[in-house]
Amino acid sequence: MRLKVAAARLLLQLAGLLPLAVLHALGAAAGRLLGAFGTREAKVACRNVELAFPALDRVAQRALYRRTLAETGKSTFELPKFWGATPERALALIRDVRGREHVDAALAAGRGVLVAAPHLGAWELLNLYLSTLAPLTILYKAPRSAALEAVLTATRGVLGAEAVRAEASGVRLLFRRLREGRLVGILPDQRPKGGEGEDAPFFGRPARTMTLLSRLAEKTGAPVVLAFAERLAHGRGFRIHFAPAEPEVASADRVAAVAALNRGIERLVALAPAQYQWTYKRYSFRLPDSGIDPIYGKLGRRRRRARVADEDEA
Repeated sequence: MRLKVAAARLLLQLAGLLPLAVLHALGAAAGRLLGAFGTREAKVACRNVELAFPALDRVAQRALYRRTLAETGKSTFELPKFWGATPERALALIRDVRGREHVDAALAAGRGVLVAAPHLGAWELLNLYLSTLAPLTILYKAPRSAALEAVLTATRGVLGAEAVRAEASGVRLLFRRLREGRLVGILPDQRPKGGEGEDAPFFGRPARTMTLLSRLAEKTGAPVVLAFAERLAHGRGFRIHFAPAEPEVASADRVAAVAALNRGIERLVALAPAQYQWTYKRYSFRLPDSGIDPIYGKLGRRRRRARVADEDEA
């Protein structure tokens, strides 16, 4: 495993020497291939755009779908700039920071700060930036590959960030870190396991949403700040956005709390809708006793592929 990790780090370092504009161009091309080959990611993105933006006509939906795939490719190909380069070079790609005063005020309160960072834009760069503001603890879902997990924890911790697994012991540590006045970063739009979480509207449709962030906010009194790193056009760099969450995020009424959380995420996504991870099955659920997903299982593989091909020709 050590050899795999070393090889992965070396490849990241070599790829990180390429200009960001080149990496983004390669990523956009790779993203377009996702659609051309009718991949699962492309099908999910197409379905999500239909569900989340019903007011758009077919032409506008199709344009957003194409941009989404391009941004998906960019999000992968830009990783060497964050994981393979020095932190100083990665942070130099940030051209603008908006709303930092919300984080500064929250830190000054001394109750810790919960940073809700959805799967939007360049969240790995956001992790690095947050590490420069205060001691940071990040909650993450462990990947299946031990080698990949080793790379993730090493790269994310290069500026001292503490990465903890999304399990019971990790959650207990988050409570302790908040009481110590630290920053705690959570991806709030990851679908919770099993029967955990609550359903709340997300772009007008119910989506199972985690309650962990709201529980942490309620029990510790830590302010919640929403954040993301926007990817600028033509490889020009990134812009960091911070915005305060609604007070209801910390409500003891979990349904009201997650609804407020989703509204906050929606406001961020509206700033860069194509940069959201629409390739994720955000609205997925299973019918009881059937195992069928009525949201993403309606269209068969062959039918969906034919539809994508027809729209491409149009």
